[in-house]
Amino acid sequence: MTATFEDFQKIDMRVGRVLRVEDFPEARVPAWKLSIDFGEEIGEKRSSAQVTHYSLEELEGTLVVAVVNFEPKRIAGFPSEVLVLGALDDEKGVVLLRPDEDVEPGDRIG
Repeated sequence: MTATFEDFQKIDMRVGRVLRVEDFPEARVPAWKLSIDFGEEIGEKRSSAQVTHYSLEELEGTLVVAVVNFEPKRIAGFPSEVLVLGALDDEKGVVLLRPDEDVEPGDRIG
């Protein structure tokens, strides 16, 4: 399937900073509950992320890339508002996509 550039422009990807990480024992697949700051325009959003090979300490304060304009999805009763992006690795699972330099929460991905 081919996507047009206009299709790509409909996806709003932003940089966010992980503020808090919580256990998510109710999830069928191991995951963390993340609270992420996307700056003034979008604010704080929550996500269920299957990035459990990262420790809580590694995740708190780190930058991530997420899609912020999908409809929220309920995962084990938890409203996941954004989709945190990562590469799918056979051994590690999801390996986070993130900027290699410090940028502002809310910066757009293009």
